[in-house]
Amino acid sequence: MSVKSSKTTPSDSLLEKSSLYQEFLAEREEIMRHKWLKSEEAGHDIGFDATLLDWVMNYRNDWKQGRQSA
Repeated sequence: MSVKSSKTTPSDSLLEKSSLYQEFLAEREEIMRHKWLKSEEAGHDIGFDATLLDWVMNYRNDWKQGRQSA
């Protein structure tokens, strides 16, 4: 297992500026929000795999279209 250094490297700052990486972070945040909502609704943690599948199948296209139009 590797331990990430607290020092910022040039590749880290390049990654943080990447629009693809920023899109990934926004999508991950939305999936985690969805996980919280669905888990609250179910009364227990539904797990990441179930959340991801549900979100991709039912919400991802609308979410992406909303981001593109904004």
